Amino acid sequence: MQVIKTMIDDVLLIEPKVFGDDRGFFMESFNFRAWKEKTGIEFHFVQANHSRSSQGVLRGIHYQLAHPQGKLVRVVQGMVFDVAVDLRRNSPTFGRWVGEILSADNKRQLWVPERFGHAFFVMSESADFLYQTTDYWHPEDEHCLLWNDPAVSIDWPLDGLTPLLSERDRRGKRLNEAAVYE
Repeated sequence: MQVIKTMIDDVLLIEPKVFGDDRGFFMESFNFRAWKEKTGIEFHFVQANHSRSSQGVLRGIHYQLAHPQGKLVRVVQGMVFDVAVDLRRNSPTFGRWVGEILSADNKRQLWVPERFGHAFFVMSESADFLYQTTDYWHPEDEHCLLWNDPAVSIDWPLDGLTPLLSERDRRGKRLNEAAVYE
């Protein structure tokens, strides 16, 4: 696998080595030994999730405050614009974001570290999104940053679409009102 640094050092773009021919392809979607060797980051996953969303769905910006989750995310069908937002108040990149296109075709993955918000926008007709997390889902600890907060100013590739949002995502807090990590 190849590890590519993004504009925020802790957020990593992962390109797995893909072996393909006219029969199809094979790739390791995760190998802890290779991960640790290339990144120096040690953790273990405790939960794996799979979601399917229609075109125009925007999910996020989600995070858990008391139970922060590191997430390794990828798309196995379709294409999304995936975003990580630094919510560490004392970080030099606080409130900044990184966005990458993840698709079934490019097979890229994004490492969203603990103490970052996470969101994605579905660009294809639908998308199947897989993510492994370093902590369990705690619904009582869920927080949501407003997807279009001008203080964060994410450049979403909406192409004229109005994003489809859950009620929770519509009610997300602005960065200056949100509970964040100290």
